[in-house]
Amino acid sequence: MKTKLLALLLLAGSAAFAAPRVFFGFGVGPAFGYYAAPPPPPPAYAYAPPVAAYPGYTWIGGYWYPAGAHWYWHGGYWGRPPFAGAAWVGPRYYGGRYFAGHWRR
Repeated sequence: MKTKLLALLLLAGSAAFAAPRVFFGFGVGPAFGYYAAPPPPPPAYAYAPPVAAYPGYTWIGGYWYPAGAHWYWHGGYWGRPPFAGAAWVGPRYYGGRYFAGHWRR
């Protein structure tokens, strides 16, 4: 009796995973024709950071970020690290690709 019950449970469980699935997708990029990377960003603005608003905050300098084929400036700001010992790694443009800034340990 126990073996029949176990076999029934196994068959019922595998039937849920064997259900038919349908996936539709599309993409745009290098596989569908010529892709031209945007030009490198302009040089960053140089300015001194203002006085810290609160103790424990870190200055995150301004940076250029891509939006389509254009670059936009995001001014610097004081940010609170998400965890103790966090260090800000600024965004960078390398090898024709943009890498967003992030916090690291």
